[in-house]
Amino acid sequence: MAAPMESQESQDAPDGADAQRAFICASFNQDTTSLSVGTKTGYRLFSVTAVDKLDCIHEGECQDVYIVERLFSSSLVVVVSLSMPRRMNVYHFKKGTEICNYSYSNNILSVRLNRQRLVVCLEESVYIHNIKDMKLLKTLLNTPSNPTGLCALSVNHSNSYLAYPGSATIGEITVYDANNLSTLTLIQAHDSPLAALTFNGSGTKLASASERGTVIRVFSIPEGTRLFEFRRGMKRYVSISSLSFSADGQFLCASSNTETVHIFKLEQHSPSLDEESPTWSAYMGKMFTAASTYLPSQVSDMMHQDRAFAMVRLNMVGLKTISALATIQKLPRLLVASSDGCLYIYNVDPQDGGECVQIQKHRLFDSSEKQVEQNSAANPEDVSPQPASQSYAATVALPSTPPSSTTLTGYSEDGGVEKGDVIPEHEFAEGPVCLDDENEFPPFGNQSN
Repeated sequence: MAAPMESQESQDAPDGADAQRAFICASFNQDTTSLSVGTKTGYRLFSVTAVDKLDCIHEGECQDVYIVERLFSSSLVVVVSLSMPRRMNVYHFKKGTEICNYSYSNNILSVRLNRQRLVVCLEESVYIHNIKDMKLLKTLLNTPSNPTGLCALSVNHSNSYLAYPGSATIGEITVYDANNLSTLTLIQAHDSPLAALTFNGSGTKLASASERGTVIRVFSIPEGTRLFEFRRGMKRYVSISSLSFSADGQFLCASSNTETVHIFKLEQHSPSLDEESPTWSAYMGKMFTAASTYLPSQVSDMMHQDRAFAMVRLNMVGLKTISALATIQKLPRLLVASSDGCLYIYNVDPQDGGECVQIQKHRLFDSSEKQVEQNSAANPEDVSPQPASQSYAATVALPSTPPSSTTLTGYSEDGGVEKGDVIPEHEFAEGPVCLDDENEFPPFGNQSN
């Protein structure tokens, strides 16, 4: 998810002022193996598959980039700049070519990608493209006013669920099936307008937060049933800037404009376990549960809410941050990208939780610009062309296999791909994405909406 980064004075970085003048936005890719940042002079893509090093695998030149989204570990990257906020450029950065560009009737506020769909969100409309040929499949017009471009697209392309605000005044969520192009459900999630949305990896859960930022709720998809409710805090309203599930869907992290990042654990407490081990806490829990049926709904709800399982105390206040949970070198980590121009990495204890320990801090910018040159020289394979049969997923050390020679007949016109086209079978395979960059994304030319 890309997030605009507000300019603030850094409190601990000597080159913080330079970094923040350059830093506009940041986003993690769909499997949290890559970090993309937009700057005043272009954009940068970093590999985040190791703790001790942060490799810049590509740097593109473009003025005032405020949206940059990479498709998994492929070479497809979407860029939008402040100089042309109505135009979306889609690049194949490994080959240094533009795949296509689209122009829209108003400013682009956000872009979301998976292997099946590309979604562009404007303030009062949503455009859904087929990512294979960039054909426009559906335009959702007159959507409720959405000035921040808030939306979420499931990473799992087999469902391609899309979530966006269903109201400008209350926290209603519209869940849309971007594959079948139909509305699935409306979820009454919060009393105040929405501030954050995210799906888990399989697209079976959706987390949301409102502008108040005190309560985070998790719903089942596509049913829309409330599964979990977490209280982030009661003393003050906060602005939640990002929500992110872990790959296994067992944890959910939330970052905001405060000095803390919270990690919640999604676990159901089994009544049978309480009966087998009748502890005092279990007994009191049953008493409160029984009593809650006689109390006002506001009080009853609070009794069922869980607090954070783990948390991070940042050494800065008021900076814009985005966070994500990842498995790096086989261990769970929390990644926090901040508008001070740094990426912070923390260890997460999946058993006991508690306060997470910072283990690394990487600067995304260097005033001398030597960092990118050193990384490129040390890792030439990250930027040099690769054989057509090799997936670019190897760039970020993901296991990959050569594309299958077996193909499936393409979708009909209703599905967005012209008849006779073929889609490689590995596009639909489970597991790591293995896109054949050389053949998957040919240039399509300029188009407009």
